[in-house]
Amino acid sequence: MPAKKPTFEEAMERLEVIVSRLEQGDAPLEEAMALFEEGTALMKQCSQTLDKAEQKVAKLFPGRDGKAVEEPMEDMEL
Repeated sequence: MPAKKPTFEEAMERLEVIVSRLEQGDAPLEEAMALFEEGTALMKQCSQTLDKAEQKVAKLFPGRDGKAVEEPMEDMEL
């Protein structure tokens, strides 16, 4: 049975642990490579999650008839 995919928060927490361990610089090469590969996969997962969330975010504003109209995030003025 495949391992359960971590939540966004779990993935970010694990990434923090991995980065901290790699920054220490004392991990053996094999362990460092395994951590790097795991971190890369977690980064990809987090990035995809954020991309999906960004696509769902929309700015609501009143339209001509007074009803709410959705505007994609990329069209929003910051």
